[in-house]
Amino acid sequence: MVLMLALGNTIKAHNTMTLNEKQQCMVAIACLEAKGNLENLAQAINGGMDAGLTVSEIKEALSQLYAYTGFPRSLNALGTLQQVIKARNETGKMVIEGRDADDLPATYDALKQGTEVQTKLVGGKAFNYEFAPATDYYLKAHLFGDIFARNNLTHAERELVTVSALSGLDGVMPQLVAHVSGARNMGVADEQIKAIPQVLATKVGLEEAERCTRAIATVFGEEINDAEIATTYKHGIATSPYPIGEFNKDYAQYFIGNSYLAPLDAQNGGPVNVTFEPRCRNNWHIHHKQVQVLVCVAGRGWYQEWGKEPVELVPGTVVAIPAEVKHWHGAARDSWMQHLTYHTHIEAGASNEWLEPVSDEHYNKLK
Repeated sequence: MVLMLALGNTIKAHNTMTLNEKQQCMVAIACLEAKGNLENLAQAINGGMDAGLTVSEIKEALSQLYAYTGFPRSLNALGTLQQVIKARNETGKMVIEGRDADDLPATYDALKQGTEVQTKLVGGKAFNYEFAPATDYYLKAHLFGDIFARNNLTHAERELVTVSALSGLDGVMPQLVAHVSGARNMGVADEQIKAIPQVLATKVGLEEAERCTRAIATVFGEEINDAEIATTYKHGIATSPYPIGEFNKDYAQYFIGNSYLAPLDAQNGGPVNVTFEPRCRNNWHIHHKQVQVLVCVAGRGWYQEWGKEPVELVPGTVVAIPAEVKHWHGAARDSWMQHLTYHTHIEAGASNEWLEPVSDEHYNKLK
C-alpha cells in the first residue's frame, strides 16, 4: 500500500487535481521511459490515450527525452508507443493523432532562440558551459533551440516531462533540482510541481517519488526531515523483492517503533523476513542455547553486542549471534531495514530473554 503522509513543514501531501488527468498520465509516461520499464510504460500510454493524450503529444515527449535519458531508452519507448497504437487500432479503441509541430521559418536561428530559452529556464542568467563548448552548443542550438521550438508541446509541458523523467533516474539529483527550478521559470505552477511526487508514488514507485520530493524541497527551501521522508517513501526497501508481512503485534512490547514479520516457508525450516521502519529497534535480548543468524537484504540498520561497537547492517551483511550474548538490532534513523533471520545450533531448553529497551540517548549516537 502506498503511504502518503502529511509531514508538517517537511512534506505536504498535495491534491493531484492540480495536475489534470492527462498531465498525470504524462508524468507516469516520462518517468517509466527513463526507467526503461516498457511493460508498465505500455499501460501508462494506454491510460494516457484513454484520458485524451494524442499520439503527437506522447511521441514528442518520448522523442525529447533522448536528450535526458539517451537514445536507447527513447527508441524503446517509441517502439512501445507503436505497439500500443497498433493494438488499440485493432481493438477499436480511441487513438487521437493530434497535430504535429508547425514548420519553422527559413530564417529560424536555433542557436539564438535556444540561448534565449535556456536563459529563461535557468532564471535569467546566461549559462555557458565553457569546459565543453561543443556540449554547450548542443544544449543551446539542438535541445533548447530545435526541440523546444516544436510547438506541439509547450515549454511548461516539456519541463513537466523532464522533471518526471529525471525523477526516475538515480545519480542525477543536480539536474533534477535544476529542472524543478526550470519548471517554475517556464510556467509550471508551484502546486502542480508539488503534486508530481504523489502521482509518481501512485503510478510509478516510492523511490521515484522520494527523489522528486527531495528535489522540490531543495528548490522551495523547505526543511528536509530524513526520518519522515524515509518512513513515507519506504526508503531502503521500496524496491525490495522481500515481503513486508504483517505487523509484529505479538512482540510489539519488545520493540520501539513498528516491525513486521513475513515467514518464508518457516514452517519447513525457512527463515523469517523482519522489516523495521526507520528508528525501529528491538530491546536488548539474549538467545539462550541457540545461535541466531541475521542476513540483511534491504535498507540499512544496526547490530550491536553489549560492550562492543555497533555493526552497520547493509544488504549482504551476515551476523551469526552466539548464544548467551546480549545484543539488539534495528533500522537506521533514515532508512527502513529488512533482514532474514533463523536459529541454528539449537539445544534443549533454548529460549529468548527480553531485557531493557535501547534508549534514545544510546540510539541517537548512531549515524
